[in-house]
Amino acid sequence: MSKLAKEKLVKEITSMEDDFAQWYTDVCLKSELIDYTSVKGCMVIRPYGYAIWENIQRILDGMFKETGHENVCMPMFIPESLLQKEKDHVEGFAPEVAWVTHGGSEKLEERLCVRPTSETLFCDHYKNIIHSWRDLPKLYNQWVSVVRWEKTTRPFLRSREFLWQEGHTIHATAEEAQAETVRMLDVYAEFCEKYLCIPVVKGIKTEKERFAGAVETYTIEALMHDGKALQSGTSHFFGDGFAKAFGITYADKDNKLATPHQTSWGMTTRLIGAVIMTHGDDSGLILPPAVAPKQVMVIPIAQHKEGVIEKATEVYESLRKKFRAGIDVSEQSPGWKFSEYEMKGVPVRLELGPKDIEKNQCVLVRRDTAEKLFVSLDGIEETIEKLLEDISTSMYNKALERRETMTYSVNDLDEMKDTADNKPGFIKALWCMDRECEDKLKEVAGVTSRCMPLGQQDNIEGKCVCCGKPAKKLVYWGKAY
Repeated sequence: MSKLAKEKLVKEITSMEDDFAQWYTDVCLKSELIDYTSVKGCMVIRPYGYAIWENIQRILDGMFKETGHENVCMPMFIPESLLQKEKDHVEGFAPEVAWVTHGGSEKLEERLCVRPTSETLFCDHYKNIIHSWRDLPKLYNQWVSVVRWEKTTRPFLRSREFLWQEGHTIHATAEEAQAETVRMLDVYAEFCEKYLCIPVVKGIKTEKERFAGAVETYTIEALMHDGKALQSGTSHFFGDGFAKAFGITYADKDNKLATPHQTSWGMTTRLIGAVIMTHGDDSGLILPPAVAPKQVMVIPIAQHKEGVIEKATEVYESLRKKFRAGIDVSEQSPGWKFSEYEMKGVPVRLELGPKDIEKNQCVLVRRDTAEKLFVSLDGIEETIEKLLEDISTSMYNKALERRETMTYSVNDLDEMKDTADNKPGFIKALWCMDRECEDKLKEVAGVTSRCMPLGQQDNIEGKCVCCGKPAKKLVYWGKAY
């Protein structure tokens, strides 16, 4: 029965080698993360998917508060005149903006934009509350949804409405704002690597890929199982451009009028997509223990026999004090349950049957490796705690090893095109910083600049991969979501 259930499940999920895009959609639907909706381009995030987001939110929110940030909530609507104040910003978002033109049956005097991001709203607020150097810095964050009218959508990765956090800070000096931009990038990198088990490359975006209105955009880039890059978080240094556009000034310590400097930074529900595509396999999800809705699932074996459900419940009650634990005492067969929680990516399955009870033991099965461990019920909490730590380390190392084997270095345009066509992954190549070369690489090889990696820009020697002129930067290129 167990074998039949497993085979049927695998048939319901397309093999990632056959069709990675369909595999991804199958996993999102079959694992009950999302459902489609009659609102085109939008998705229902189902309880299991939302539970992952809640864990992401809880951990990140704690990290933000540890670094001194406070949560606020801005309006959903932005008057058109407010959005128009920063020229580069409005031009960058214009193609994606959704507009409200009527309130009830009456036409509005001024169109309202449904927020695609909230820089202008924060600036409008800052000018009312910042007057003196004593009012700085302001370290704010908000957890909201935003709307961007995407033409092509895919669950979690790109939808017209999505959930995110957006941090917005304002500082007395450019140096303080720049330091904040880098600090929050480091927070994002730590979160992805420690809690999502996803290795990332930290770097700076090229001018072409920079956030609209930013002086500099920092990014963390992750590599998915199919060799495509995924921008997983960005942190922007705005300088004083927004402050000047909105007339934000303050009296400094010498009582002279000065202009403050700003940052913003964000992570979205696309992180759930990153987890799916970094760690999943043909049986479904493999979830990092830190964000898994259930970290361990107790499965009674031969539960109709006397004492089995009682003992399984006793173990479950003990575990749930320390872990996000579950127990399945439904009438479904053990084989069905094994496949169900394998598909849902539960990190550890605990099997307990009559013979196990006699020996005061249980069977632990790792989702990431399928390894079975026979362990004593004595000290089971400590055993599982160590196992979850090992699973996290193993998942990270596996993803890192895959990324390293899928990262290539090339020296000229022909080599770039051949690698892009035949070897999915990151491509490291030198660049002269000419926009024409960047555009040509996209046209000829189908790649975009992902980032100029931090810590790898000293002593650049060599020629631009595109034009052969002296290079100025090392860039990670790739095809991306």
